[in-house]
This record gives sequence, structure tokens and C-alpha cells, in this order.
Amino acid sequence: MANCTEIVKGLKDAFRTGKTVSYEWRRQQLGGVLKLLDENKEEIMKSLKQDLHKPPFEAFFEIDQCRNDLIDTMNNLKEWMKPQKVQKPLVNLMDKALIQKQPYGVVLIIGTWNFPIMLTLMPMFGALAGGNCVLLKTSRISWSTSKLLEHIVPKYLDNDCVKVVNGGTGETTDLLKERYDYIFYTGNTSIGKMVMTAASQYLTPVTLELGGKNPVYVDKNCDLRAVANRILWGKTINAGQTCIAPDYVMCTKDIQEKLIEAMKVTINEFYQDDPSSSDSYGRLGNERHFQRVKQIIDSSKDNIAIGGITNENENYVSPTVLKDVKFTDPAMMEEMFGPVLPIIQVNNEDEAIEFLVNGEKPLAIYIFSNDKKVKDKFRNSTSSGGLVINDTMLHAGVMTLPFGGVGNSGMGAYHGKLTFDTFCHNRACLERELILEGLQSIRYPPYTQKKIQIIQRVTQKKLNHSPFKLPFSVVVIGMIVAAFLLQMFALYIE
Repeated sequence: MANCTEIVKGLKDAFRTGKTVSYEWRRQQLGGVLKLLDENKEEIMKSLKQDLHKPPFEAFFEIDQCRNDLIDTMNNLKEWMKPQKVQKPLVNLMDKALIQKQPYGVVLIIGTWNFPIMLTLMPMFGALAGGNCVLLKTSRISWSTSKLLEHIVPKYLDNDCVKVVNGGTGETTDLLKERYDYIFYTGNTSIGKMVMTAASQYLTPVTLELGGKNPVYVDKNCDLRAVANRILWGKTINAGQTCIAPDYVMCTKDIQEKLIEAMKVTINEFYQDDPSSSDSYGRLGNERHFQRVKQIIDSSKDNIAIGGITNENENYVSPTVLKDVKFTDPAMMEEMFGPVLPIIQVNNEDEAIEFLVNGEKPLAIYIFSNDKKVKDKFRNSTSSGGLVINDTMLHAGVMTLPFGGVGNSGMGAYHGKLTFDTFCHNRACLERELILEGLQSIRYPPYTQKKIQIIQRVTQKKLNHSPFKLPFSVVVIGMIVAAFLLQMFALYIE
């Protein structure tokens, strides 16, 4: 790897040329990312298969979601870049008040290995859409995909403004010693704390897309076959290595037994009794992650209701369901990030909510219920990055919804226009004319009681106790008349 200081300096020099600011440059870079995805689709799918045994359907989903969000960005970029007009108080009636979407400068994006295309390229093209230079750090765990990106990104994007660094913890540590204008990190909470500590040295703004233990609550009177399908789809896609995967289930004892039976049927339908030979089931990212998940299974052997089969040679862990788990058991001590699903017995939704309120805020909460009161309790009494009722994970595919965590599960959000907004500083811009100077005398010394009274009459707002609003034309005429009267007051003072 080239010297980090030299790489960052080169990016800063490139940004100072001003070429990233134009719409044409940004659109060209986004077009380059689109060509990268379209012309290398087969190679990308092969690398995902090699890294994670990712099924073609899941690889296609990852590429396609990234591509669709990119196209939306390209279609809307010109509109997003326009300065945003804001409402003005009476004293600024004749001024221009705008929010300018200004690029930060040099952005460090630290991608992750479980979705190495989507979770790396989506932040990258959002940063480019915002007019920034990008230093892209890929993950060593998804080695094949990272090497592919390291090879092909320079072919499609501006080499002065986009750099790719491949590597592990050592490379990340070196990169974090440098000063950036923004840092975007996707990964686990412990590394997220390191990123935030490094950023604090320069007060660098950050987005932290972290994880956590995402709970599921299953209420009574649900279609448990549908519930089993939707929970296990979320739990087994990418072999459970998804930051928003359902991590554990809370339900009553009666529902637990029925749900386990429904899950046995689901797993058989998904993978024909043998997930290890299914083309639709993945593997864990590396031996370290395999051993971590296997240790959880080994410590929970008395709780295994389904699965529990592992194969070290392939980093394979079968879809596994643990029953009668306690909140203090090893399976509940950390984010699972694997295809193991603990089920915890609770008496009702209130007990489940009590546990959630007293713990760390998760990235997502999943509720299965047909009872409006139960759904409203979770909606109004809990806090999480996202909330999905009667399904899992699908909120991440709605690009008009913010995707991000809160508290221990992260800070900041992206997807769709929010990605563009994340990488832009909202600069307040006010432009005035050097006219009507007499009007300004009210704010100049000497300060008198009469000036205070005039300012109070003009600027102090009143509570609106009625939903009725005047037509816009009436408001404009009123403001013009008020401005004229204010000028008369100023002349009177003089």
C-alpha cells in the first residue's frame, strides 16, 4: 500500500482544483460506476460466490439494489444540487436566503465484507454525487471481491479523485491517523468506537453504520407459517451475516413450540432438509467468524431445537434454532451475525418492551402481530434504527426511508437522497443589497426604547391557535405593506 499521507494529500490537492464541484464531473463519475456494475456483473457474482458462497439470487439482489439506487441518484442529481430556498422573516423580505449543498472535501469510506459491493459502492457514489473526493477502504475478509474492486475501480473513475485501499485492521489503523473531511464507516460497534475516537482528534463528522442484536416479538393469533418464513428468510440470507438480520425471538411458551414446528417446515421447504448441499445457502466469512458462532452453539447444546450442524472445512453452520434461551445465556451476549436464532420466553409484549427499553438500542426491531394496540406499544415505547411490522429487513430496500442506527447501533443515515445529503454540508447563504440603509438604522446604536418597541412589533412571533392559513398572495402583499411601514418608522426615527 502506498503511503497513506501521500494518498490523502493527493486527494486534497485534487479537490482544491474545484473540478468535483460541477454537475458534469459528478454525472460522469456516476456513469462510470454504472458501467462498472454492468460490465463486470459476472465477475462480481463470481467473487461473491468465492468469498461467501453467496447464491446467485442473493448476489443479483446485492448488485441490483446498488444499481437501482445509483440510477435514482443519476436521475435526480441536478435537482438535488440546486440551492434550497427557505422561508424568510419579514426583516429579510428583500434578501436571498438559501441552503447551499456543499461538498465536504475528502471522504474516507470504510466498507465491510458481508455485502462488499452494496455497502461499499453505495456510500461511494453518494459521496461522488455530493462532489467529494473518495478514499475507499475495502475489507480483507471478502478478499476476492475487494481485489476485484481494487482492480476495476481505477478503470472507470477519476484516478485523481478516487483511490482504493485494500487491507485489514492494520491498514484501517494507518488510514485513521490521517485527517479527512468526513468518515463513513460500516461494521461492528467496537471498531466504530475506534473510528469515532480517531475522528474526534480533528472534530471530523462521521456516519457510523453499526449493528446490534435485532429483536423479534411474535404475538398470539399470528399465522405462524408466514411468521416462520419471514423470520427465517431474514435470518438465513447471507448465512445470517446481515446487520439487520433478526437476532433473537421473544414470545410466550405456547407460541415457541408452535413456531419451532413451523420453522422445521420452512427450513425443509427452503433447503430440502440439507442446507449444506443447497445452492441457496451461504457460508460464514472466515474461520474466525465460524469459530465464534460454533462456540455459541457448543455452549447451547441443551437448547438446540433445530440444526446445530457445523463443518469447519467449509465454514458451514446450518440454520439453527435455540429454544428456552435466557437473557443471560452466551447466545445473548453479542450480536450473532450467523444463522443461529435464540428464542426467549416472555409472558407478554410488556415484558419484551421492558427488556428492550433497558438495553442498547438495536438497528432494527421486528414485530409480528395483528393487534393494533400491541403494534402501537412497540412503535411508541421503543427506540431503534428501524421498525418493521409483520416482516423482516425489507425496510432497507425502500430507498426513500432512512437507513441507519441510533445509540449503540450507529449514527447518521443514508439511502436515496439521504446518501447525497449525508455527504453534503448544508451551508447557510444570505445575500443582501446595499440599499434601503435607512431601514437598517433600527439595529444600529444608539439603542433606544422606541427602536426596541418597533423591533418587537415587527419580529416577535405569535402562537397560531388556528389551522387556517392565508393565501400566499395575501401574505406577500401584507409583507410588502409591512416593509413599507417599517421604512416609514425608520424615517420617523431619523
